[in-house]
Amino acid sequence: MESFEPKKLALIRVLQILERHSDCEHPIKHDKIVDLLESEYGLVIERKAIGRNISLLNEAGYEIETTKKGSYLAERMFEDSELKLLIDGVLSSKHITPKQSKELIEKLCNQANKYFKKHVKNIYSVQDWNKTENVAVFYNIEIIDEAIETDKQIKFDYNKYGVDKKMHRSAIHTVSPYQMILHNQRYYLMGYNEKWEHIQYYRMDRITDIELIDKSRTPLKSIKGFESGIDYKRFSSSMPYMFYDEPQAVEFIADGWAIDQIIDWFGKDIKIEEREDGRFLIKVKASINAMEYWSMQYMNAVEVLSPLELRERIKKNVQVANEKYKKT
Repeated sequence: MESFEPKKLALIRVLQILERHSDCEHPIKHDKIVDLLESEYGLVIERKAIGRNISLLNEAGYEIETTKKGSYLAERMFEDSELKLLIDGVLSSKHITPKQSKELIEKLCNQANKYFKKHVKNIYSVQDWNKTENVAVFYNIEIIDEAIETDKQIKFDYNKYGVDKKMHRSAIHTVSPYQMILHNQRYYLMGYNEKWEHIQYYRMDRITDIELIDKSRTPLKSIKGFESGIDYKRFSSSMPYMFYDEPQAVEFIADGWAIDQIIDWFGKDIKIEEREDGRFLIKVKASINAMEYWSMQYMNAVEVLSPLELRERIKKNVQVANEKYKKT
């Protein structure tokens, strides 16, 4: 067969064949590599040249093992378990559309050999996952990243779902962007709303028609509560939901079975004191608005003690709910 590529490319092609066709469970014989070089790349080389190329690749730092059964690439950029973890992250990301998710998973699969994809069954069910319909998420990320790098403001439409199950523009926002944050499987933009004059957290998948505007950002350290910059620990442990109000000290009583859930939400940087009745006093710092929602979710296991404002809000919510459920 006539060679379609110059033989000097053989070294690269041998590596690509090992990447695609081999692992410790599927070593590939040198005769098979010769056949694949010819069938896939139109390269005709002698069998003994395979061994020389593999030796050169080993010298270059690639870990290629050779046994009686053949040769295989022993170390890759990603282990299969790492790729599966990344793929699961893409699947569970609600801010990425099904099409974008599938494309990303395909790219991740291409980092492994041909045997890996057979074990990634979720790639075929990506349409069944609850994901955004907003195809502009990656474009939004690019514009926001550029705005942060160039110290500029952005303007965009912010959308909400209506009863027709479609997104509709609720308002136009002009924002000084500071950070993009992944929280509770949602991607948020942290920015200063120039009209409302406070920090706001915007769902990235709800942003459309974004544009960079030629106006400098409001310096983050000039905003009350952010004089020392962003406290990243706050997002990981003290904010069960994304609200802009400053965290406050919150105390509540919880049943023992809920401790696991509480640590899941707030992390280990909380105070837990056992009471005489077998329940536990929990002390955290969190957004009051977020705690209102969180406490209602765990109402059967949690009783908020302070601050009084939060306790009164929950009491009112319970009264309203009680009136609704009293109706037959």
